[in-house]
Amino acid sequence: MCGRFVATSPPDQIAAYFGADVAVETLGENFNVAPTHDVYGVVMPKSGDATSTPQLEAFHWGLIPSWAKDRKIASRMINARSETLAEKPAFKGLFKKKRLLVPMDGFYEWRAGVEGGPVTAKGKPAKQPMFIHRKDDEPLAVAGLWSAWKDTEAEPDEDGAVRWLHSATVVTTAANATMTPVHDRMPVLVPQSRWSEWLDPSNDDIESLSTLFDMSGDTSLDMHPVSTDVNKVSNNRADLIHEIDPLSPATSALF
Repeated sequence: MCGRFVATSPPDQIAAYFGADVAVETLGENFNVAPTHDVYGVVMPKSGDATSTPQLEAFHWGLIPSWAKDRKIASRMINARSETLAEKPAFKGLFKKKRLLVPMDGFYEWRAGVEGGPVTAKGKPAKQPMFIHRKDDEPLAVAGLWSAWKDTEAEPDEDGAVRWLHSATVVTTAANATMTPVHDRMPVLVPQSRWSEWLDPSNDDIESLSTLFDMSGDTSLDMHPVSTDVNKVSNNRADLIHEIDPLSPATSALF
């Protein structure tokens, strides 16, 4: 699962890293990105192909399929399991044609609490949040899918046309050796050598694309414990990603 992450770079910097054009206003620094927030996504132009220049756009985090009656479904579709992308009705069409990359500085995951560590208000070992990032501190390029939904809840544009809401989901897979001690799932990380393959809307070779989902050989990640202040979505501070002593009650807020 991937339920929180960090995205702090300005859009022009992200676009330059991915060789993309900027097609979005800044979303600001966010050290605690949560479902339903707007997130950056690198995607091919809607009418583009492998020769087009990718664009950096904004997407609602939580997929809203085109057939959805309202946006409530989004909170249940922040992640998509790689093992069933080609089977699930909400994902199989998007897997073939509507793929994107979600840039992240890193993401959070929660490790089971330990005896002697911080405890919850009920006296049970508190789960320890971990910040996972690349060892070289380069951005993560996380595989995702996107959809366009007629937002009937929004005011029509100046021409009276219905507005479209673009939403996205993060693709997850089985955890590798680095992640296994913390969680059994992790985001799919796309290497730079395969960015264009993943983004190309004309590429519907599901078998080849699916080879990206095996993270067992990835050794690029590192992690460290951070304060449980990250548990509260309203907390958005740079120190959320700072390493702490997980056994010190003074450095972790109880919840």
